Amino acid sequence: MSRPDFRRWAEALAGDRTARRVVPPSGFSAALTIVSAAAMAFLAVFAIAMALAAGGLAQRWETELAGTATVTVPGDPASLPERVGAVLKALSETPGVVSARALTADEQKALLAPWFGTDLPLDALDLPALIEVTETPAGPDAVGLKQRLAAEAPGAVYDNHDRWRAPLVAAAARLRSLALIALALIAGVTAVTIALAASAALAANGQVIDVLRLVGARDGWITGAFVRRFTARAFAGALAGTALGAAAVALIPGTSGAGILSGLGLSGAEWLWPLVVPPGAAALAWAATRIAAARRLKEAA
Repeated sequence: MSRPDFRRWAEALAGDRTARRVVPPSGFSAALTIVSAAAMAFLAVFAIAMALAAGGLAQRWETELAGTATVTVPGDPASLPERVGAVLKALSETPGVVSARALTADEQKALLAPWFGTDLPLDALDLPALIEVTETPAGPDAVGLKQRLAAEAPGAVYDNHDRWRAPLVAAAARLRSLALIALALIAGVTAVTIALAASAALAANGQVIDVLRLVGARDGWITGAFVRRFTARAFAGALAGTALGAAAVALIPGTSGAGILSGLGLSGAEWLWPLVVPPGAAALAWAATRIAAARRLKEAA
């Protein structure tokens, strides 16, 4: 490649310097573009983190709760061990049940601790025994198992968690959908804000544009000047907002057992998703500025 060809190639990437001087390098429109892009990018990082966390939470709930069940065995302390033994025997003979075990007193206390504290005296309470059941993917015949438990241990309740597993998974899926809707709204607000800033800059430079047209400047050349300037501003602002948003997400404590907040932070390859925000903001700015400039120049023609 010859030197003149290299110069033309570099100018094509950077844009005509004369065209870039048509757009003011500072002012209200410049500040509005950079600040709005930074703010929207900051919010977009959190929306991405929320969408990923909700998706992971739905998958985790589906995985952890599928194939499990619980049998509640009521009774007085004297007869409870015998009743538990009868239920365990019935479960061991039931096709579709992989294993079954009775929870210890310490495990029951840990389950009740969030509601009653750690000093709960289980001995003074007439609590039912809990049996944890692991099922095969097909699972047992629930109707037949309930009938056998009713005959051998009246009052025993078999619960395969289907009543509340599906609503939990659906709630996590809806939360992910809301996060994606928030991303779409952020993108829309960003595009509208940048379009308004570009329109304001075009209106403020109306006399300059009129003079350029008189000396033979084409609308495509003028539009390109504004598009390049506002695209660069949006990319710079979004880059700063993404960095701040990623830093804020990294500071969220990754505590376990905190519901949706336990997985809100990004991890591993998920940290690559925020890198999409600055190019996305630049693409929105490119499209919004081009549309705004074409409309403004058409009205001024």
